Amino acid sequence: MNIQVTAPAVEQVQFPDFSEQLPQGVECVSRSKMDTTALEDGHVQLSQNLVLTSFADTTYFIRPYVLTPSGDTVPGNLCSLTILMPDSIEKMTDICDIKGIEDVPIWWWDIVKWIVLALGILLLGVGMYFLWHWYLRTRRPQVLTTKPVYTRPADEEALERLAIIGAEKIWQQGKGKQYHTELTDVVRTYIGRRFDVHSTEKTSDETLHAMKPLIDKELYTRLAQMLQLADFVKFAKYEATPNENEQALDTAYDFIYKTAPKQEEEKEK
Repeated sequence: MNIQVTAPAVEQVQFPDFSEQLPQGVECVSRSKMDTTALEDGHVQLSQNLVLTSFADTTYFIRPYVLTPSGDTVPGNLCSLTILMPDSIEKMTDICDIKGIEDVPIWWWDIVKWIVLALGILLLGVGMYFLWHWYLRTRRPQVLTTKPVYTRPADEEALERLAIIGAEKIWQQGKGKQYHTELTDVVRTYIGRRFDVHSTEKTSDETLHAMKPLIDKELYTRLAQMLQLADFVKFAKYEATPNENEQALDTAYDFIYKTAPKQEEEKEK
């Protein structure tokens, strides 16, 4: 795990003993010396590498933090550590000497037989592929697809749905997964209408890759944090804090406010 902090040169950031911050079951094997790099804008970059180990077949979530001279705690990004253990380990019962290398004769007929079989399967697959496409072209009725017609602007509908989600606060009822699902659905639907990026059919990484050239860096970073937090909650059973839930809603609001088209553009459309 790499700990990296960027701070003003006059600010003395204190790196605590990170082994005390690790969840139970994770151990810090070793840590590197503190590396300090001066940046051109009057800041310094502090970094330290930790070697972690664990022997439990599970996923850990780690959020390291550093301290400032004023006693403030600065949390880092949430990261996960997944441990995969082998299903079983077979032990040898007898100790045997190493055998020498044995020359095995080549049976050319076996090689030719498998090559012919592979070519036959390949030709059969190609034939079935073209036959299936021919069937679809000749039998499938032509369906004319049209884009849905919306009566209200995308940002107006999205903000209305966000207001309902924010008022209900179902995460306070233990429904964090449903909360983040509804929240990201609103943002993904808005992205599809506003930027013509079909986010509802894409993963978070695919959505972020498509959105990176379309929005500024700060907004992109906040969108990435919101989608990644939602993935943790939905797929890794992560329990988000009340502050993280509120920040996710604020990010959704800011994203729509800052990317909503101007009124003149709406009239032209």
